[in-house]
Amino acid sequence: MRGPGTWWRGKSTPAKVETYTRWSFHFFAVMEVVSVALPVIGEMSSKLGGWLLLMVSAHAAVSALVVSRALDWVCGRREQPVRLMWALGAVTAAVAATGLAVVEYGPKGDGVDSAAGSVFGAAVFFGVGIIALGMHSRRRVCALAAGFAAGAGLFVFLISRSVFATLVIALIALLGSGFFAFVAVFSVWLLKAVYELDEARETRARLAVAEERLRFGRDLHDVMGRNLSVIALKSELAVQLARRGRPEAVEQMIEVQRIAGESQREVRDVVRGYREADLEVELAGAQGVLTAAGIECRVTGRAAGLPVEVQSALAWVVREAATNVLRHGNAGRCSVGVRVSEGRVVLTVENDGAAGASHGGGGSGIAGLRERLAAVDGTLDAGRIGEAVFRLVAEVPLTGAGVREVSA
Repeated sequence: MRGPGTWWRGKSTPAKVETYTRWSFHFFAVMEVVSVALPVIGEMSSKLGGWLLLMVSAHAAVSALVVSRALDWVCGRREQPVRLMWALGAVTAAVAATGLAVVEYGPKGDGVDSAAGSVFGAAVFFGVGIIALGMHSRRRVCALAAGFAAGAGLFVFLISRSVFATLVIALIALLGSGFFAFVAVFSVWLLKAVYELDEARETRARLAVAEERLRFGRDLHDVMGRNLSVIALKSELAVQLARRGRPEAVEQMIEVQRIAGESQREVRDVVRGYREADLEVELAGAQGVLTAAGIECRVTGRAAGLPVEVQSALAWVVREAATNVLRHGNAGRCSVGVRVSEGRVVLTVENDGAAGASHGGGGSGIAGLRERLAAVDGTLDAGRIGEAVFRLVAEVPLTGAGVREVSA
């Protein structure tokens, strides 16, 4: 049964940051209604308070919509919501002007002035901050905050003719909207940075695989290039000699046969070296790569003294498991342990990225590992342990004599 926290744990780190950012700005809209709009009713007449409640609620609704569309644009899922941002700017200006007008021309009283001032402040601060989510340039964000501050100051001057009140309102609007605009710009920057880091981690894993393929291709080219050239030359010479009826053609073909057989052996050696990975090297490599990716990795046990076939099979398990943790999981910690128990070598890989993992038992990588382990009579089990841990256990029987015990 899925627990209440499974939904959150099932998200990757970038998805968590996006969800947190999205709902943080949605909370601004909720806070605007709860802390600003509702108190207006208690301080003003039912008609005036109702109109202000309606305007603030409409502003909050448009703000929430802009938050969703702007963050979708930041994440590359839709186009920039330019029209919605202009609409929010117009609604923000209307609500802010209404709040200032109520202070000047509305019912008198400290409570009324405070409530109307809150309407003005919330509309300008939240409105500018949310519009800033969907803007490219920081200069435009600064111009947006300065523009609303100048507009608020001009409106106050027109209705009150007070220079002092104009400067105070303009300063308040500039500082408040500037702060929320800064929060929006920083949140967008952080969200993009997290997605770019996640993409870089994916790219690094793919490059590691590509580099290994290139290495294998270079080795195979070095082995086969010279031999195939010699075979081609000697075959051509044998053809020419055979056409002339020379007996040396037979000797040349015997030499071609010898070189072909030698090439087969060299290719097998290359493939064997490619397949027979070193367990100690893979353990150290996995620890280094995971640590560089910000994942705490602990390795216990030693591989020294194990048969070559066992080390090769388990080294591929370590390589595949480390790649899966990097590419598919959302792990913060990973542990790798090697031990000998009752004549079997047991390799255990655990990480706490089970919720975001997609490397379950049915994956092609796991199937390939099972085939490799089956060649040495080994087994592989992989799956979740509880809700927070993914465990992979590979067991291979010891086939060589005189193997030293490996301490856990």
